[in-house]
Amino acid sequence: MHPIHDGVRAFQTERLPALRDHFKGLASGQSPHTLFITCSDSRIDPALITSAQPGQIFVSRNAGNLAPPYGEDVGTASAIEYAVAALKVEQIVVCGHSGCGAMGGLLAPESLEALPQVAAWVRHAEATRAAVAGEAHPLPAAVRHNAATQLENLRTHPTVAAALEAGTLRLEAWVYDIPTGEINIVSTVEGA
Repeated sequence: MHPIHDGVRAFQTERLPALRDHFKGLASGQSPHTLFITCSDSRIDPALITSAQPGQIFVSRNAGNLAPPYGEDVGTASAIEYAVAALKVEQIVVCGHSGCGAMGGLLAPESLEALPQVAAWVRHAEATRAAVAGEAHPLPAAVRHNAATQLENLRTHPTVAAALEAGTLRLEAWVYDIPTGEINIVSTVEGA
């Protein structure tokens, strides 16, 4: 058996019985309080690091936790639009992390020569590369800058702008330090 099949079996036999009533309640719909945009990196488990139960956070993942400006990407934009306009989330968190490979690739574009789709994707964060040029520790600086920049990008989305103006939405940029588990809030945008 593959480890993922073992995990499914363990979930169904060990964890699901205690959560059965919770899942029955979720069968009729979801009402998460937060849209959590984070990296696809397998070391990040949004529910684990936020102690969230199923149904509490709506998650969108991509390499480098990017939220490109409105009109530049349909995939991430559709998750943002749905979370804000349909689910009425109260908060969007953009969570970067230590040792981010996407940010490493952004800083060393030659390392992405064999990964043309990744190279094209991280170009959405080009402003971060320029902003951290000359930094003594460019990768941690890029991770912080990139997470904060995504909040500005989010503000270009019409549903986000409207919710911020109505005072029903808050934006936060986080950096998760994998070895320590520490989470630092690096930027916040409050609604009106």
